[in-house]
Amino acid sequence: MNQHRSFDTIVVGAGHAGIEAAAAAARMGMKTLLLTHNLETVGEMSCNPAFGGIGKGHLLREIDAMGGVCPQAIDRAGIQFRTLNSSKGPAVRATRAQTDRHLYKEVMRKTLASYPNLTLFQQPCTKLLFDGNTLCGVDTAANIEFYAPTVIICAGTFLNGLIHIGLNHYQGGRAGDPASIGLAENLKDLGLKVGRLKTGTPARIVASSIDYSKMQSQAPESPLPCFSYLDDESVLPTQVTCHITRTNELTHEIIRSGLDRSPLYSGVIKSTGPRYCPSIEDKIVRYPHRTSHQIFIEPEGLTSPLVYPNGISTSLPYDIQEKFIHSIEGLENAIIARPGYAIEYDFYDPRELSVSMQSKKIKGLFLAGQINGTTGYEEAAAQGLLAGINAALYVKGQDPWFPSRNTAYMGVMMDDLCTLGTREPYRMFTSRAEYRLMLREDNADLRLTPKAHDLGLISDERWRRFENKANEIEKEKARLRATLIKPSSKEGKALSANLLKTPLSKEQSLEEILRRPEVTLKPMLECCELEAIAKDPQALEQVEIQVRYQGYLSHEEEEIKKREQNEKTMLPLDFDYRSISALSNEVAQKLNEFKPETLGMASRISGVTPAAISILLVHLKKLGRLGKN
Repeated sequence: MNQHRSFDTIVVGAGHAGIEAAAAAARMGMKTLLLTHNLETVGEMSCNPAFGGIGKGHLLREIDAMGGVCPQAIDRAGIQFRTLNSSKGPAVRATRAQTDRHLYKEVMRKTLASYPNLTLFQQPCTKLLFDGNTLCGVDTAANIEFYAPTVIICAGTFLNGLIHIGLNHYQGGRAGDPASIGLAENLKDLGLKVGRLKTGTPARIVASSIDYSKMQSQAPESPLPCFSYLDDESVLPTQVTCHITRTNELTHEIIRSGLDRSPLYSGVIKSTGPRYCPSIEDKIVRYPHRTSHQIFIEPEGLTSPLVYPNGISTSLPYDIQEKFIHSIEGLENAIIARPGYAIEYDFYDPRELSVSMQSKKIKGLFLAGQINGTTGYEEAAAQGLLAGINAALYVKGQDPWFPSRNTAYMGVMMDDLCTLGTREPYRMFTSRAEYRLMLREDNADLRLTPKAHDLGLISDERWRRFENKANEIEKEKARLRATLIKPSSKEGKALSANLLKTPLSKEQSLEEILRRPEVTLKPMLECCELEAIAKDPQALEQVEIQVRYQGYLSHEEEEIKKREQNEKTMLPLDFDYRSISALSNEVAQKLNEFKPETLGMASRISGVTPAAISILLVHLKKLGRLGKN
């Protein structure tokens, strides 16, 4: 066996899942090969040039907390950062970054080129290799064989990819790149359960042909957030203004006139697309009462001549695309540089995976990204990280690791997929998590960095910075608990006069005072002429959140303990849930259909609410089965 072609882990595909998988395995000391169709498209953003958002931003913070490479690359390529839901509670606040797609690829290629233990090679993978029944490597289009006990497939939309523009279609993994046919057929032959999904993208428009004066502008935010806990505003590139326009009734009329030639509505496309990011023709059909839909005009980069019109993804014929784009205010003279299209591709039933990302059918084979039925860069990157970690643990002969639902959104996602599977592209939302207050963007490092340190995923310097931050948080919280303020004291008078809606009437600790809705940490310390112990702004933010939401956090922690106690409680398989009158018909029907073995499995069936689980708990208690395993 050629030693130069022997590795511990082989990763197939250099999109967001493949990058994080290869980087994680390499950080854990694995000799890793990253195979790609084209070295120039490593880190390509196939669709919108943006990262983050509700749920997705949370995943990126978790990736960063475990030493992943994607968040820091975004910080160095993001050209407009925003905090979504900034007026709401910390659990649902989320970071989003419009990103320069060319700069992002440049940063990512430089990062990977200098990564220890990692080799990049340009060749399409065509099949898996076996020694008897044992996975031992991969073969490529040029019949160059590479050997490893673990293979991670991160093929994105390339497996049997089929691009649709109107009634015309052709093979492709995305615009300008070939589909992966050989590997798709090989995986199918190996007995993996395959399905088809669809996604799409809008036309690209030449920026100089747009009349921005007719559009609403969206200026950069201040102060600017970052995705990495290690970064601040100093690493960010130039920030730009984005714009918003809308479709109109003429736009909708034009779209309806082309539906008979739409692959989506003429029966050519039979697979399911993303529910939460529908094509413009899907929006028009689904919501006929709507007279307009919002379109975000997003630059593709600081030097790119193109913009991405977010909101008008389409697979309509090109002549219809031209007409409806030119009917939109500000786009009357738009020059189209590339048509929008839909793409159908193979995915594999994620219920055939363990939550460690390893195939239950083929030991040593891991799948990550859209191949598992997800949509989005962030979901893919998070899966890649988990796959890379567990491939390394497999090679080391150690037990797999995966986060629980109450530890990380990554855990929520994989438990959803492996328990329930999916019939449509899966997208992460904060609403999918039972314990949103615990799983915030701001505390992902406190949740996950200690485990990343145990696994060997982060540097000594990162660990030192984390420990300093954690120590500052605890010292500041202890000081707030110990510092008592009397109403008659200088500090008490200052607080009552400048911050408090209701003056102090009795002695209180600074911790108690900080829980008042009108009080924030920094002004409170300034009123008391105290210098913050926590110098790190992130540490100060944590102190404020942990103190202000302590009651809610304690309640959620108790709920987690109760849920863990009942997670393995067995449910009778022959029970008719329609006999529990307090359950809704929908919930009873789903429980009868799935017949979950445990209460934990029941809680993860789509549509089975926490209230329904509480009803089941009461019923089990009546039956004397509560706590039985």
